Amino acid sequence: MVVVPLAQPEYELKIPRQVAETEGTNWARMAAGASLFAGGLLLLTGHRRAGLVTAAAGTALAALDQQEVVKSLWHAMPGYIEQVQNLLGKVEETVIEVASQRDRLHQILNR
Repeated sequence: MVVVPLAQPEYELKIPRQVAETEGTNWARMAAGASLFAGGLLLLTGHRRAGLVTAAAGTALAALDQQEVVKSLWHAMPGYIEQVQNLLGKVEETVIEVASQRDRLHQILNR
């Protein structure tokens, strides 16, 4: 059996785990979780606008509570965008190649 190592992405996001605070309750984290949960419930029950507003508020609270994570994601974003651009370029080349092969096959079959 052959084992093939998987390549590490160049822009791997490394976020250190934060230990939960034992001194007090993190109200911002609890409010963010409750808002996201309530927004999900509202979306599931068909209240789209209220659910989206509530979920957006929960997301904003979570982003405010986890500022270090948001910063590290923001700094890693150019690497992700570059990877997506490379992937889209490869897909475009493949589509062009398939289209040219289709045209050649169409010409051969219509002789």
